[in-house]
Amino acid sequence: MKIKLRSLLQIKLNSQTSKIILSLLLICLSVRLLPYFAPIRTADIVQNQLAMQFSDRNGLPLGTLLTRDQEHTAVVPLNQVSPQFIQAILAAEDGSFYQHGALDIKAIIRAIKEAIHAKRIVSGASTITMQLARMLNPVPRNLLGKVQEIWLSWRLTAGMNKDEILAAYINRLPMGGNIYGVEAAARTYFSIPASDLNLAQASLLAAIPNNPTYFNPYEHWERLKQRQQYVLNRMVMDGYINQAIAEQISTEKVVFQSHQKGIIAAPHFLFWLANQISSTKEQSLIRTTINRPLQQFVETQVQQVIASVAANNVHDAAALVIDNHTGEVLAYVGSPDYFNEAKLGRNDGVQALRQPGSTLKPFVYELALEKGVIRPNTILADVPAHYAIPGAQLYSPTDYTETFLGPVRVRVALANSLNVPAVRVLEKVGVQTFLERLHQLGFTHLNQTPEYYGLGLTLGSGEVNLWELARAYVTMARQGEATPLLTTLSDSSKENCYRRYTQINEAVRWAGSPTCSNCRADKSICGSLFSNRTTWQLITDMLSDSHARATAFGVDSVLNLPFPAAVKTGTSSNFRDTWTVGFTTDYTVATWVGNFNGEPMRQVSGVTGAAPLWNRIMLHLHEHQEPAAFPSPENLVQLPICAISGLQPTPDCTSVVQEYFYPEDKIAYANQHDFKLPSEYDDWLAKQPQSNLVFSNLRIVSPHNGDLFLLYPGEEGQQKLELKLARTKSQPVEWWLNNEKLATQSANSLFWHLRPGSWTLEARSGQMSDKVNFQVKVATLKPTRRGFSL
Repeated sequence: MKIKLRSLLQIKLNSQTSKIILSLLLICLSVRLLPYFAPIRTADIVQNQLAMQFSDRNGLPLGTLLTRDQEHTAVVPLNQVSPQFIQAILAAEDGSFYQHGALDIKAIIRAIKEAIHAKRIVSGASTITMQLARMLNPVPRNLLGKVQEIWLSWRLTAGMNKDEILAAYINRLPMGGNIYGVEAAARTYFSIPASDLNLAQASLLAAIPNNPTYFNPYEHWERLKQRQQYVLNRMVMDGYINQAIAEQISTEKVVFQSHQKGIIAAPHFLFWLANQISSTKEQSLIRTTINRPLQQFVETQVQQVIASVAANNVHDAAALVIDNHTGEVLAYVGSPDYFNEAKLGRNDGVQALRQPGSTLKPFVYELALEKGVIRPNTILADVPAHYAIPGAQLYSPTDYTETFLGPVRVRVALANSLNVPAVRVLEKVGVQTFLERLHQLGFTHLNQTPEYYGLGLTLGSGEVNLWELARAYVTMARQGEATPLLTTLSDSSKENCYRRYTQINEAVRWAGSPTCSNCRADKSICGSLFSNRTTWQLITDMLSDSHARATAFGVDSVLNLPFPAAVKTGTSSNFRDTWTVGFTTDYTVATWVGNFNGEPMRQVSGVTGAAPLWNRIMLHLHEHQEPAAFPSPENLVQLPICAISGLQPTPDCTSVVQEYFYPEDKIAYANQHDFKLPSEYDDWLAKQPQSNLVFSNLRIVSPHNGDLFLLYPGEEGQQKLELKLARTKSQPVEWWLNNEKLATQSANSLFWHLRPGSWTLEARSGQMSDKVNFQVKVATLKPTRRGFSL
């Protein structure tokens, strides 16, 4: 009876076990079949971001294998890859790839046994399919990640055959740095296609993907050679080669090309351009506007100029050269050495946002002339000025020299980059109006409110990049006609676009037309026209006037070229950035010198930092042919003026210059003779030596008319007031106070002891005189309670 019950129980248990096993088998089968309901096919993982090959405007190569995501990637079919490389990569990564499925069960069992025996992970069991899965979808190295990796591997196997999986794998192999795929590696390291790889080259390349950083051929050659030996040994074991060949190949000398070989010139430009080109448009060769000989010249000059000022803590520079006639970018240098990672060489100084210093001043003056806020002969006050800023201290702009020139012409103020006159002009124009104009010129990064920038906008309180600056100066060079900066010649519609919009009448603004939408360029300013050509011509005339800028830069500075050139420098606060942007009728050159890490330079300004680089490039551009002269401002006449008044010269005027006038201003010019500096000059005049004054009248500058002075009780006869005047001629002066003569002297000042009363002070010298009224009162001090103080 007991035996029978035991038999029945055993039968029942066997039945339950069978059901469990069957259920598990069904579950496993279902799981294994699921990938076939969601297969991944070749078309699903096609690589769209393929390598691009760039040439300069004349067909000279600039660089290859560059993609939009800044990775060197090239895709080739399996039959265009050297058989030696296919054998080497199979031997190194998955010797039985064609014999197993998505997973290699034997390899998994072997890896587990080795791990148990050594009590650590000795070898992996990832197949090529599993590695491809990780490339397509990187996951964490944990249990969940491994499950996801296996699932994706099954889906790949369900939708692709072995050759398709292997092709997808070798086209994605990490080959060091930003190089991906065997084709990219072959071209970058050896300048040959993957189909031409020999066994020595192939075995070295097959050694890299295991750990691209650790086996970097430029930095860890010995490590790479050891890994190559491993690959060759595996090829011997798998029967691809014999031991003799392996030993021969391991000693064969293989030369890797220079690290920069993949990019011959203009690396910053190529990486930037690759990100601009639509990913939907595949191009095997992209013909750019770059002139390679010029590009390489500029690259060399950037390096040399930086080396010459390195002692002043200057390490970085950038430059841009543009053809004014077409808007084509001819040279684009983002740093002294793109490949020097230790010095932040990959930073692109052309696109980096920095404070532009005074390089925006020409645009506020042009706008002020256009709106009639100033005239060419306007006199501006370069004297101390103070502006109230809400929630902050007074804003008191000063110049680099911390000196003031007093009355200056617009031409002199702009050419010498004087800060106070520029701020005064911006105050008249309005910050919001100026900001709108800068937006029209293409300064898209100035996206804060007018209140944020304030009056400091004209001195560089915002942030722009060299690209925007160059584009705006090209507009100036084209006399107010804006054009997008062109970078490629591969699309003929672009040249047609340029021809179309340059034929449009100047008086018509037509930004955003259908033709412009076909240009791969800056559509925001495509075809914009600033109608007043005369004001742009005036600004160009002022910026090209070497005599006008002599006060600040001297007559022989690097800004003076042997041919007509308009130029403006800029220096940001704390000497962190120096700029020089200028143009001839043919070319615009924009340069920046500074430090990417933001450190200030020592004793370096725009004229000593960026200007020498600008000078070298300009001289090179016009080495064989000088540019045409700038056109004179249209419909204007030149008349002599007194430099201090801006009016028709009088016999007493000691400095007469020529300046442009609008025809409607000629009548006022002929009828204005008397000139007296406004009261805002008094404090400045009081500090000037006699020889610096250039006006015909006598001027009492201290005290001011209407001043009130307080005399403290008990200090009568002790407090003194300086009576001071400004004048041109060194003649004796009689001082009169309430019609009583105080003194006669040649000096410009006299001290007088304060006495209560109302006083009329008069100064007389020959036929000239000046008179002011002021008061002196005894101060009334309120009594205070003991223990308290005011």
